[in-house]
Amino acid sequence: VQLQASGGGLVQPGGSLRLSCVGSGFLLENYVIGWFRQAPGKEREGVSCISGDGKRPYYVDSVKGRFAVSRDNAKNTAYLDMNSLKPEDTAVYYCARGRYGGRWPPSQADYNVWGQGTQVTVSS
Repeated sequence: VQLQASGGGLVQPGGSLRLSCVGSGFLLENYVIGWFRQAPGKEREGVSCISGDGKRPYYVDSVKGRFAVSRDNAKNTAYLDMNSLKPEDTAVYYCARGRYGGRWPPSQADYNVWGQGTQVTVSS
């Protein structure tokens, strides 16, 4: 059971990136998929998540209107489309598998499988 995140890179401010999160060893459709990020010297924060059926997305206020979360359960893959990127979006981004534990969005404690992280750097 694992998650593989990819798609990070170096992009100029205002640019875009698409992160992918591929699950293996389990059916992605049975789980909430969350996206998190951790910048140097900062705590890990939840950025976005999406319900198993893809109908319930969530975004932290700082990325609303710029990021879009989606999933293709047939491909066992979730995506995070990041647009209008800002230097403050620079971080290692992680995807994680979680369960709905009665509150939305789920807390980090509700996630039990984490991907390895992909670096996103926004700089001119």
